[in-house]
Amino acid sequence: MSVAFTKEDSAETASETLLPDRPISPHPNLVTEAGLQALQKQLQDAHEAYEAAQAIDEVNEKRRQSAVPLRDVRYLTERLRTAQLVPKPASTDVVAFGSTVTFSRADGRVQTYRIVGEDEADPKAGSISFVSPVAKSLMAKAVGDVVGSGSQELEILAIA
Repeated sequence: MSVAFTKEDSAETASETLLPDRPISPHPNLVTEAGLQALQKQLQDAHEAYEAAQAIDEVNEKRRQSAVPLRDVRYLTERLRTAQLVPKPASTDVVAFGSTVTFSRADGRVQTYRIVGEDEADPKAGSISFVSPVAKSLMAKAVGDVVGSGSQELEILAIA
């Protein structure tokens, strides 16, 4: 039977199957090697989830289960198409994309983050996006440099 002749359970079911695209950042899509591999793995996982959803017999449930993986496939395909692989920094003299930076804050906290692409960033896991305010203030600075002002001051302690 054609999908055109199946009855939707409700307007809610229809809206669940037509998810809007994930927003694409206006910034360059810089990635580390690990970030590129993560995007490729996520795309593979999304394709597998979509294929699994296609095996569902009930039409409305198939649509519901396909919506998120299909949206993710579109997003990840575009992110991989526009990915710009940035090699590891050649030097640890200054902070660059891919650097791991340890800095102290004005309140005494010491933090360490790796500066990575937007899709790879996970502050809880120790990585921040190169477009984040902290990363922007640290870029091209050296050990001993102080950036920011007042309670937002950061002193670079180490670059790896």
